[in-house]
Order: sequence, then structure tokens, then C-alpha cells
Amino acid sequence: MSTRPPMPSRRTLLRAMAALPASAVLLGELPGLAGTALAAAPPSGSATRYTIVPFLNSNDGTVNVYQSDDATDFRLLKSSAYTPPSNRIRDASVFKHTDGYYYLTYTTHTWQDVSTTIGFARSSDRANWTFLYDYTVPIANLSRAWAPEWFVDGDGSVNVIVSCSVTSDEWIFTPYRLKATNSALTAWSSPVALSGIGSNHIDTYIVRTGSTYHAFTKNETTKYIEYATASSLTGPYTISRTGDWAGWGSYREGPSVIQLDNGAWRIFFDGYGDGTYYCSDSYDTFATWSAPTALPVVSGTARHFTVIKETVSGGPSLAKNVTRSFQSANYSTRYWQVQSSLLNLPVVTGSSTAAEKSASTFTVVAGLADSNGYSFRDSSGNYLRHWDFRARFDANDGTSTFAKDATFIARTGSSSGAIRWESYNYPGYYLRHYNYQLRVERTAGTDLFRQDSSFVPVGAWG
Repeated sequence: MSTRPPMPSRRTLLRAMAALPASAVLLGELPGLAGTALAAAPPSGSATRYTIVPFLNSNDGTVNVYQSDDATDFRLLKSSAYTPPSNRIRDASVFKHTDGYYYLTYTTHTWQDVSTTIGFARSSDRANWTFLYDYTVPIANLSRAWAPEWFVDGDGSVNVIVSCSVTSDEWIFTPYRLKATNSALTAWSSPVALSGIGSNHIDTYIVRTGSTYHAFTKNETTKYIEYATASSLTGPYTISRTGDWAGWGSYREGPSVIQLDNGAWRIFFDGYGDGTYYCSDSYDTFATWSAPTALPVVSGTARHFTVIKETVSGGPSLAKNVTRSFQSANYSTRYWQVQSSLLNLPVVTGSSTAAEKSASTFTVVAGLADSNGYSFRDSSGNYLRHWDFRARFDANDGTSTFAKDATFIARTGSSSGAIRWESYNYPGYYLRHYNYQLRVERTAGTDLFRQDSSFVPVGAWG
């Protein structure tokens, strides 16, 4: 995809009267709350499901719904899933309430117009939505209320964090907290500004770990996503990371943070300057981050979303402590086989030698790094692991690194009975065959990649 030259921030664009959409955001099942309970592979028969509900780069009058089992490869669930009865829908944030329904809150007007309301809609299945109401945010001389975000706190209270500006300076935004005062989410407390973050910050996304609130917020002057912490939802926050502290670059907005199955934290953000949607991972609770990479499929189409994460039924199921062989989903005569310690995909038939059949037989065991995941032993007791992204078998050296290299998370495959094996310590990377060799590679988001990375567990050859 060709890139576009850097664009000014919202504030600069708006003042210059050039077109720049606001953003679409979405949240987790309990948006804002996270911890070790969320950091585990789904048990056998269950699946992790991530959902996003973005408005489109080409249309801010409707939203699509996408879902993914790995927070990388998002597939369309329904296009134009919700179109409000009037006005626009931008910055749509979603969560699942205790009543079993999914709720959206969103910006109701385009950036050119005064926008003093935020909208609400509801769905039982994430695909079909019903408009509820538009709510006028009660701030004196309000000019714009943008990018409302759901946040469920540790006491179960439901909050919306919304960026607001007043008529005296309509492009200077400050984050406010609205707290639901009833379970129907139809009544709200008076707005309270988040102390310490201050004005000229927008798209504030908050995650709570333990007793600490972590805020990711865009500074509209520098165009960088900043980081702040507090011991209370409303602050005072201390901004401790500014500039390009995480290596994400500038002209970034709409941060959203979710915890992955392996315990890492993933941030998603809209690279509106170059038309790319990015993600980046942290393994040390937000101190350092991986280099940002573009999301396949939705990058260039979806705008500013956040993510809801759920564990649902219907995932892959595979017994442990049994022997199995693994058949390629798209080359049905080819199977996993150990050849000189490397995992390859040769043809195996009834006339293959006993040694070849034995080399194509593996014991499925609980994951070394996560018992909900899977590890695989060959006949000599060595474990399948990735090394320099090549799949191979080595003796367990007892280290944490080896355990992670040798653990895989089961994801639904491309055909009935097929399973895709995601690397535990490289989220979004899968065992896939290329030239009949098995490697761990990042998903390309294509049907071919899904087929090449899908394998059917069958009765053992050996």
C-alpha cells in the first residue's frame, strides 16, 4: 500500500478547515480492567474473541463489525452493522454489560459541526444494533463532545471517558468522566475532568492494573501518544512519558490497550498521517514496546477503534497426553515429520517406512508455558519449538525461553477439524508450511495463509 504524506493533527486540521475524521473506538468486555485472569490461553473447546466496531475511512455514517481470535487477523462479521437514525457515528466504543447486551457509545456529529451529544445503541449479538438515545453532555458552553470510551471500574461502576471542548476554544479538548447512576445506563453523573491530564489532550484510553490507573492520551500539540498514571480514576494523573517515548512516531491517535492471552499488552492506534493502523506489544507493563506493525485486512479501511476481548465457546478441542499425526489442511497427503531435527511436511502414506511413520507421530501435552496451550514431543522426547522462526525439535533445557518457544495456542483452522497453531511468545505468528518446511510466520490476513497454517489432527501413523 502506498503511504500518504504526514498530515496535521486534528486541531491544526480543524482550524485550517481541512478534512480529518475523528476516531472510532471500542472496548473490552470489562473495559479498563485487566490482570492475570485475562492472561491465559483459552481452555480446550473455548476460544478468545476480539471485536472491533470501527467507522470507515470512506464513511462516518455507519460502522462495520470485525472479529478475530488473535487480535491481529480481523475478519468482517457484518458490514454496515449499525447506522444511527440521524447524524453520524464516529469513535464507537463497545462493551458487554452485566445484562448480557453489548452497548455502543459514539460521537454523533462530524468534526465541522457543533456536537454536544454522545449516542448510545445496544445489541444482543454484536451484529444487529438498536438505537437507544442521544445524551447531551451537561457542560456549560460545550462546543464538542468526542470519542466517548466505556470504562468499568473495579467496583463494577460503568463510566464513560469523553473528550470535551467549550465555545471559548472549540478545538482544545479535556477528558471528563461520566458515571452511570443506574444499571440501564440511561442516567449519568455530572462530568468530572480528569485531573492532571489537562487540556489539549484527546482520545484518552484508561486501563487499570491492581490499584493503578494507566492513561494513554494523545497530546494535540506534539501529536504523540503520552502515558500517565494515577491512583484514582479521576486523578490526579502524572504524565511520565512524552514525545516519542515508545517509538510509535507522531501523527498517532486513538490508542486502545488490551491484554493478550500470553500476558503481553497490545496497543492499537490509528496512524492517520500515513493511512496505516498499527499495533505494538509490551511485556513489561507499558515500560517498553515492540516496533509498531501494520494490522492486516483492516489497515487503511478502519478508523480509530478499541477492542473488546471475550472467551467464548466453540473453540478447537484436542485431547492431551495422546499421540497424533498432523495433516496439512490444503495438501492432504502431507504430514508433519521430523527430519534431522527440523519439522517438514513430506508425503506420508500407508507404504511409508516404519521410521517415517514414527517421525510423523507426536505426543500432544499441556503447554510448557501455559497449561491451556499445547506442546508437542517427538518419539525421542524432544519438543517442537521455534528457533530463528524455523520449526524444530530440541531437548527441553528447562528455561523460560524454551518453554515459551515450545508452547502454541490452538486457534480455529480454515476447514472443519483443522487447527492453527499460534506461537505463544510471538502473538499473531503461526506455524505454516512454505516449500514443505514448517516455519513460524506472522499472519498475512489472507485465505492462503490461513490454509497454509491449518493442520488436522488425525490418528497417529506410528
